[in-house]
Amino acid sequence: MLPNLIEELQSSANPEQAKNLQRFFKTGKGEYGEGDVFLGIKVPVQRKTAKKYIGLPLIKLQELLNSKIHEHRMVGLFILVDKFKKSKEEKGNIFNFYIKNTKNINNWDLVDLSAPNIVGEFLFDKKKDILYELAESKNLWEKRIAIISTMNFIKKGEYKDALRISEILLNDKHDLIHKAVGWMLREIGKRDLKTEEEFLKQHYKKMPRTMLRYAIEKFPEKERQQWMKK
Repeated sequence: MLPNLIEELQSSANPEQAKNLQRFFKTGKGEYGEGDVFLGIKVPVQRKTAKKYIGLPLIKLQELLNSKIHEHRMVGLFILVDKFKKSKEEKGNIFNFYIKNTKNINNWDLVDLSAPNIVGEFLFDKKKDILYELAESKNLWEKRIAIISTMNFIKKGEYKDALRISEILLNDKHDLIHKAVGWMLREIGKRDLKTEEEFLKQHYKKMPRTMLRYAIEKFPEKERQQWMKK
């Protein structure tokens, strides 16, 4: 099945689109996605392809996640998410497999489209120590997995872990973490504005401007200006 999947993806490749994606996802030397290789396949096509290969075992998905080609890793993650949703007995194994592969989940779209659906969903009613370990990691993508996974909790009305992890990441240096934290704070604010504003009042002086800007993006213009001037 795996050779068929790889062949199918190759047949959907678009070299011109691949060039655009490699610029967009910062694959140049010294950039966050350095060395990532793209085929140039749109996400809906990847999702559709993944659904046809949900029967691939984890050992074959490991081969996809080890690939230097971005769409191989993405389709592997889409299959993993689909497996997780359908399985009752294998959720723990799938979660552990995901955590062991954080080094391969190494661009922001790979994180954002998988972490809430596997890590967040699995940990919702369990101890969340692993999220705090990831938040303290020196690895950019593990830190992003930690905060983006809390999207699952936020959607269910649980904000405590998202806020605590946001505090851990307040002084992070990377723009992708600033954006991710700001995004999660904004999501909290959509559901509970008072909780978001309390967090902002406590931490806005230390927050990077990008983080604050993302957090208050949905505020009325006058309020946004007031926060930014502070």
